[in-house]
Amino acid sequence: MTIKALIFDFDGLLMDTESTLLESWRWEWLRHGLELDPAGFFANHGGDANEPRYAALAAAVGPTYDRESSHALRMAYRAELNAALQPAPGIVGWLDRAAELGLRLAVASSSPVTHVGAMLDRAGLRERFEVLATGEEVAAHKPDPAVYLLALDRLGLPAEEAVAFEDTPHGVEAAHAAGLRCVAVPNPNADHDRFTAADLLLPSAAELSLDAVLAGLARRVDSFR
Repeated sequence: MTIKALIFDFDGLLMDTESTLLESWRWEWLRHGLELDPAGFFANHGGDANEPRYAALAAAVGPTYDRESSHALRMAYRAELNAALQPAPGIVGWLDRAAELGLRLAVASSSPVTHVGAMLDRAGLRERFEVLATGEEVAAHKPDPAVYLLALDRLGLPAEEAVAFEDTPHGVEAAHAAGLRCVAVPNPNADHDRFTAADLLLPSAAELSLDAVLAGLARRVDSFR
């Protein structure tokens, strides 16, 4: 198995923006004197799922609800939370080791580049990635493989020469649909039991060195030969 590139999801994987998303919504419900029920909060697809969330809040608040103000205040609060985020544990070590091994790096995210690029810039990570493929560039979001196929096209590599890293089951599904092997590192809000399709499942990027991850994938490939 010759691996030439690593392709990372962004939200919840490189940085825990999934938790700040949930917290921003909890905060907005509390601002109206209400409590958010987190059950079913996270969609089984990538991209923007906020419309039904706003609809649910509007129904709970009633006719006094001001959608425009609600959105502006929530986004400002989430920006404060995101500004304090650091890369997820173990991620910088993986990226450092990838550079030492001469591996090319890409991001494949259903989120827009305005979000992904800004967060990577703030964390000092953007220059490490040769390729960014983002949600506004493709017709469908994960679990559709389009954004992974775009990343592979920009890398100029076949799927067998790259590995994907994901934090959600629908992300794993998208990676596999693009022909990629996939390492799952579930975000704090994801159910680990739903990652049975992942080629390797880790509780954290700090759990194993990148060398150990790649060796584990190689052993898995060899076991199927």
